Amino acid sequence: MNSVNGAPGPPGLWQEARDAEGRVYYYNSQTKATQWTKPPELMTPAERALANQPWKEYSKDGRKYWYNTETKKSSWEMPEAYRSALAQATTAPRPSAPPQQFVAGGTSSLSSFAPQRDRDDYGERVGPERQIGYGQMDANGSRVATFGAQQSDPDYSTFEEGEAAFIKLLRRSNVQPDWTWEQTMRATIKDPQYRALKDPKDRKTAFEKYAVEVRLQEKDRAKERLAKLRADFGTMLRSHPEIKHYTRWKTARPIIEGETIFRSTSDDTERRQLFEEYIIELQKSNIEREAVTRKSAMDELVGILKALDLEPYTRWSEAQEIIQSDEKFQGDDKFKTLSKSDILTAFENHIKSLERTFNDERQREKTSKTRKERQNRDRFMDLLNELKEAGKVKAGTKWMQVLSEINKDSRYVAMLGQSGSTPLDLFWDVVEEEERALRLVRNDVYDVLEDKRYEITPKTALPEFMNVMSTDRRTASLSPDTLALIFSRLHEKVIRRTEDDKHASERQQRRLIDALRSKIKHLDKPAVQSTSTWDSIRPNISHFDEFKALESDELRRQAFDKVIRRLKEKEDDAEKERERDRSGKRDRGAGRDRDRDRDPRNGHSSHHHPTIDRHVPGGRHSRTPELDAYEADRRKAMADRERQYHKSGITGLSPPPRDGRLDRDRHERLSSRHQGDQPRLSHYDRDRRERDEERERLYRIRGEPGAGRDELDYGDGRGARRRRGADSDGESGGS
Repeated sequence: MNSVNGAPGPPGLWQEARDAEGRVYYYNSQTKATQWTKPPELMTPAERALANQPWKEYSKDGRKYWYNTETKKSSWEMPEAYRSALAQATTAPRPSAPPQQFVAGGTSSLSSFAPQRDRDDYGERVGPERQIGYGQMDANGSRVATFGAQQSDPDYSTFEEGEAAFIKLLRRSNVQPDWTWEQTMRATIKDPQYRALKDPKDRKTAFEKYAVEVRLQEKDRAKERLAKLRADFGTMLRSHPEIKHYTRWKTARPIIEGETIFRSTSDDTERRQLFEEYIIELQKSNIEREAVTRKSAMDELVGILKALDLEPYTRWSEAQEIIQSDEKFQGDDKFKTLSKSDILTAFENHIKSLERTFNDERQREKTSKTRKERQNRDRFMDLLNELKEAGKVKAGTKWMQVLSEINKDSRYVAMLGQSGSTPLDLFWDVVEEEERALRLVRNDVYDVLEDKRYEITPKTALPEFMNVMSTDRRTASLSPDTLALIFSRLHEKVIRRTEDDKHASERQQRRLIDALRSKIKHLDKPAVQSTSTWDSIRPNISHFDEFKALESDELRRQAFDKVIRRLKEKEDDAEKERERDRSGKRDRGAGRDRDRDRDPRNGHSSHHHPTIDRHVPGGRHSRTPELDAYEADRRKAMADRERQYHKSGITGLSPPPRDGRLDRDRHERLSSRHQGDQPRLSHYDRDRRERDEERERLYRIRGEPGAGRDELDYGDGRGARRRRGADSDGESGGS
């Protein structure tokens, strides 16, 4: 902020300016810094003197007070130090900036600021008579003399007075706020008051301050004019009742354009803005009026709903008809302002209030019922306690033992059918308490039995147990009923344990018998047959561990008898199976012969077949088959049956055509199974196989009711070959 030689920097570096809100701040044109506090370069002598004081002046509600920044004290009276500093600053001469000095053949002492000052002093350097405060320096650098200063220049004691005079000059010259500084200088530079401020920077700053004030004044005047125009315009619009809140500008303009107020402004945009503001006011008033009317209608609708005596479960469809038919609702026009949604909302609120009332009533009833049930339980508990004191309810007591005592008591009858704990639950609670008390006594009994090494057996009697308990001081004082109950439980436990041991030994014995039976069954040399005897097998199994594990020879004989009995059952089953197979073959052979003799469609008779030679090598036919008129129908019927079978799966009417080789393979498997090449089927497998064969036979009969063979003879030789193969299989099976 200072120059090179230590002198104060030129005050023109700091400038006073205002923000958008009119607040003053300071701007440094060289460092580009801004601050709210006034820099020392722009302070007056009084401000500099007061800036060094700890006391600062403030105002609150228009009243001044002083605050010490060091001691943190405040005072309504001006402190003496502050008053003396203010007096010294007032009497001290105001330092003025040293004028520019020129020396012959030399340069200015403030040459670094010459370009800036030349721009600011445009118009002052037009002649020597404009120069003020110039002087010359001698060879030693001292001021010699000054010349060119005009004695007519105004001189003010303070900077504020000079600034006020300069601003007064601007007002007198009718300087506009939108002028530039050059325009302002050309209009005011010839006036002596132009030099009320010596520094051109101060003049420019004062001009900017003046421009801001003028703009604010113009804005205030514009606001006042607009406010007056708005009031007059509103009065004029209110005088036209035909203008409603929904009227548009293009409709209202022809109505009001003849009014004097309308012609008082020439800005049509301003007129339309004032009209729209008035319409907005009308709309707000209309909304408020409708809200008041709607609220009144809603309140009366609530009264109507209360008078209708609706139920909490009334539906809206029913209530709507009742409301619409009400005379008061139909006769009052203000109800027309309510929409269906408003009426529905009022109905819902009314129903909610009815539901709350209904629920509160039910809650009260529920609370009363709960209280009554609790009282009934308390009275029943008193009854159980009376029975317990009388010795009728104790540990081990059953419900049926006390039911006959209480079934007619009013306290028990009142408990029936109510929710919560039942009489049986409360009874078991009392018995459980007695059981807990009995456990303490039972532990003492266990200790006595353990100390005396006394063991209860299934044959132990109650008197013997009572004698043992009476010999010990821990159990001698117990009541006989308590001891009898403990003895009965111990005795039952012993009997139950004995039975469990017996069952366990029987299971172990059965497992040992099964183990020996398995050994006998898988004996190789000699193998056990159905005709084997116990005496012949016994020496061969006597060395097995399973034989030695059984204690008696009778149990070992049982294992042997089971093996022999099972072998005989298997032989009987095999014999029955062979007999069934032989009878089945005979039935199938006879059925094929009957079907072959019974079919006249292919020219076969019941005696012989003259057209077929069975002894021709290769099974060739001896004649050309005759034309059959029903061949196409049969083929179509067969295709339909196959398609239906594939569609319905195993539930179809007819299975697909089968080859005769399947019957031969099946017969060979049965023969090999009878010969013992494969393990024999169980009883369940044989039954399943018989059911499958019967099902297949029924399928063939239902699908081809006129024939018993697998496929009809369609004249191409397939049926003859199939029959011939089946006959040969039957002959080989019969042989």
